[in-house]
Amino acid sequence: MMSLSMNNPMLKTKTVEVNDDVDVAYAALAAKNYAKEIGFSTASQYMIATAVSELARNMFNYAKKGIISLSFCNEGSKSGIQIVAEDFGPGIPDIDKAMEDNFSTGGTMGVGLPGTKRLMDYFKIESQVGVGTKIVIRKWN
Repeated sequence: MMSLSMNNPMLKTKTVEVNDDVDVAYAALAAKNYAKEIGFSTASQYMIATAVSELARNMFNYAKKGIISLSFCNEGSKSGIQIVAEDFGPGIPDIDKAMEDNFSTGGTMGVGLPGTKRLMDYFKIESQVGVGTKIVIRKWN
C-alpha cells in the first residue's frame, strides 16, 4: 500500500449528488476511482463500486435524490475508504426486514442492502420514516 499523509489532496472528501439515473453510474465510478487513488486492489475497487452502485440505485429509486460522500478513513492500524449515503426520502419502515435477502418493496431481487453489507467491512444504517436514511460503509485496505 502506498504511504498516505492526511495533507494529501487526494484524501479530500469527494461528494456525488444523486439526482438522476445516470448519477448512479457516476457515483460508482467515483468510488472506484477514489479507491484506486488510495491504493485498493482492482478487485476491491470493483467491490466498492458495486456497493456504492447499490446504495445510489436505492437512493434514486426510493428517495429520488441524495448525496454519496467518499473519504479516506483510519481506525487504529487500519486504513481505507468510508462511504456515506444520505437522503431525505421516505425512510425505511422496517430496517430488519430490508436487510433480509430477497426482500424488496420495489419489485427487485432484494439483494442490494444485504449484498452491500457482505461486500464491506463495516455497515451501519439509520433511517426514520418521513425523514430519510443514512448508511455508512467502510472497506479496509
